[in-house]
Amino acid sequence: MEQPIWNFEQDPSDEPMDETSVNLRAYFDRIADAKMQQYSPSWSDEQLIDWDGHFRDDGNFMMLCSERDVDVGEYRRVLEESIRYRDRVRPQLKPGP
Repeated sequence: MEQPIWNFEQDPSDEPMDETSVNLRAYFDRIADAKMQQYSPSWSDEQLIDWDGHFRDDGNFMMLCSERDVDVGEYRRVLEESIRYRDRVRPQLKPGP
């Protein structure tokens, strides 16, 4: 499996992180940059859920190997942190061959 160019998973956080937090950050590392740039903070929860496509019927994010559920509010908050991380580190990344 190819490793993502992003490393938001290990970027320092101001909040305590459990296994679920780390796994959610790793999930965002693997989403294509073009898809991440489609996101709009103005989207409704339903639009966000449709955009990702990995939410359960109960409204929580479907993630394997997690200790707890991730609701759409937490998902959105961490997604926006991931986008800010990418915006910060993107200029430092060297273009591929």
